[in-house]
Amino acid sequence: MAMSSNRELRIGVIGVGGRGGLAALAHNPAGGVSVVAGADPNPKVFEKFSQWAGPQAAAYDDYRKLLEQRDLDAVFITSPDFCHEEQAVAALSAGKAVFVEKPMAITIDGCDRMLAAAKASGAKLYIGHNMRHFTFVRQMKRIIDSGTIGQVKAGWCRHFIAAGGDAYFKDWHADRRYVTGLLLQKASHDIDVLHWLCGSYSRRVTAMGNLSVYNQVTDRHAPNQRGDASPHVENWPPLSQKGLNPIIDVEDLSMMLMELESGVLASYQQCHYAPDAWRNYSIIGTEGRVENFGDVPGRMVIRVWNRRTDYNPYGDQQYFIPPSAGHHGGGDEAMVEEFIRFIREDAVCTLSPIAARQSVAAGYMATWSLRHGSAPANIPPVDPALVAFFDPAPEEPAEETAKDPKAVNRSMR
Repeated sequence: MAMSSNRELRIGVIGVGGRGGLAALAHNPAGGVSVVAGADPNPKVFEKFSQWAGPQAAAYDDYRKLLEQRDLDAVFITSPDFCHEEQAVAALSAGKAVFVEKPMAITIDGCDRMLAAAKASGAKLYIGHNMRHFTFVRQMKRIIDSGTIGQVKAGWCRHFIAAGGDAYFKDWHADRRYVTGLLLQKASHDIDVLHWLCGSYSRRVTAMGNLSVYNQVTDRHAPNQRGDASPHVENWPPLSQKGLNPIIDVEDLSMMLMELESGVLASYQQCHYAPDAWRNYSIIGTEGRVENFGDVPGRMVIRVWNRRTDYNPYGDQQYFIPPSAGHHGGGDEAMVEEFIRFIREDAVCTLSPIAARQSVAAGYMATWSLRHGSAPANIPPVDPALVAFFDPAPEEPAEETAKDPKAVNRSMR
């Protein structure tokens, strides 16, 4: 149920450091939205927090104290991944609307417990997949849904992560106890985009991966120190890295194959020691192919091939994506704005919690596969009662829409 748009929306943030800045994008007292409290075990983060939230904003060292505030309407959960499940379930059970930064959780069971808590309490649950709001992803989605490339049959993503050694191998991300694996943590974005562009969720996956570079770096910080996970261009080549996490047991190179419920086949490849940084999606249909070159608005192009030809580097159509202001090309702002409208107006969201769960499920089972000899792994289904609650079917779908092979792409959230 939507709340009155005339009443002030009061928000708390759990995990003030790091991605806690997302809550700052929602803070707009003049517009009736105020961040009034933050929780984080690190006291150093509150100085910056008070600069944008104001000195009157409450600061807690324990998220449970924040949830005791009865006048809170919503909570941003931007803490480390391994905290998401516990904190979201507690906030939902307290009746707060919840924004959870991706990935939803680090296990499939964790996602399902979060879904069940939201259903039981009736509190709103929103998962922060900002790539659903990236201009180039949305343009590719429009091209596919227009029928330009026909019915989707295949898709893949290559993900080059130049800052991998900095961002993922110097802190808790390098320890599988806290992330399961980077094929879940980092890839949950791209798996979801592949699901969205291809119009279906994964049914079965298999994967390969290894720790091939960063295990050779012997310079590690002490267990009681915080690693510097900020990116530094000068940290190159990868084997020259210093101050890596004392425990590194996640893969720095991963590849997965996906069989989707629709029969579409897809693949995802991730490398954390590539010299360049970008994502490259290619989707192939019965009448053409669409692919992006670069992923930074203003420095990228989407190309479409829909005529038979030999090598044609520029395609038959080109879509140059203009620069976008804001964080992550404006994706963060659009995502936060949608969350606020979801609370206030019951706005239909670009991504449902079921879709977020399915991206985690595919990454989780792919991680299991690569650690068990690439054995094929089926994706555990979602409880039908949860699917019906979060993604209710249209009351009376038109017969012609049900037969339209492109209808799945248009309707799937």
